[in-house]
Amino acid sequence: MHDRRAMTEKTILWNSSAGPVPYPDAVAEMERQVAAIRDGQAPERVWLLEHPPTFTAGTSARAEDLFNPRGFPTYDAGRGGQWTYHGPGQRVAYVMLDLTRPHGDVPPRDLRAYVHGLEAWLIRTLRCFDVSGERREGRIGVWVVDPDSGAENKIAALGVRVSRWTSWHGVALNVMPDLDDFAGIVPCGIREHGVTSLHALGRRASMAEVDEALRACWQEVFGPA
Repeated sequence: MHDRRAMTEKTILWNSSAGPVPYPDAVAEMERQVAAIRDGQAPERVWLLEHPPTFTAGTSARAEDLFNPRGFPTYDAGRGGQWTYHGPGQRVAYVMLDLTRPHGDVPPRDLRAYVHGLEAWLIRTLRCFDVSGERREGRIGVWVVDPDSGAENKIAALGVRVSRWTSWHGVALNVMPDLDDFAGIVPCGIREHGVTSLHALGRRASMAEVDEALRACWQEVFGPA
C-alpha cells in the first residue's frame, strides 16, 4: 500500500505547458492528478498554462451574464464562482494540493485560509512588478486601484474546487491578454468594475518572468516548492 503522507510531503511538482491547452483536456488531466494524489500515487502539483479563448461557468454563474459575441467555447467548470474568461496572455495556475496537511502559513482542512493564501501568493507576485494588488471584502480575486480615478479593476481571478480535501482549479493572472475578450461576460458577476493586466498597467513582463515570480513567491506563503 502506498504511504499517502510520504508521497505528498515530497517536493511539489511544478510544470508548464508550452502551447494553449483546451479547457476539457486540462480538466481531465486535473481529475487524473487529483485522484492519484488522494491515493498517494502522485505528488502535489502546480501546473502553469494558457487556454485558447474560453468562457467557464462556476456554480453560481447566471445565464444573463454571458453575451459571447465572438462565439468562444463555453464550459461548466464545476468550481466555485461565476463566469470567467481564459485566453492567451493570461497565466493560469492550477493548484493540486493535499489540504489535509499544512502548507506554510495555511493550516490543514481550512478552505478559507487556503483561498486567503492564494490571494496572498498573487499579491506578492504582483509586488515583484511594482503593482499593488489588494483584496476586497465580498469579492474574490485581486484588485488594482487606479490612483487618478479611483477605479478598481480585477487583475487576477480565483476559482477553487476541493474534492475530499484535495484542491484543484486555481488562479488566473492577467499578464497580456486581449482585454476586449472579457466583454463577452460579466466577469465574476461584477458589473461595476473592470479588468486590467500587467501590460495594461505598463509592466511589460514576459510570461517566463511571471512564472519565475510565481514560483519564488509561492515559498513565502505555502512553504518550499
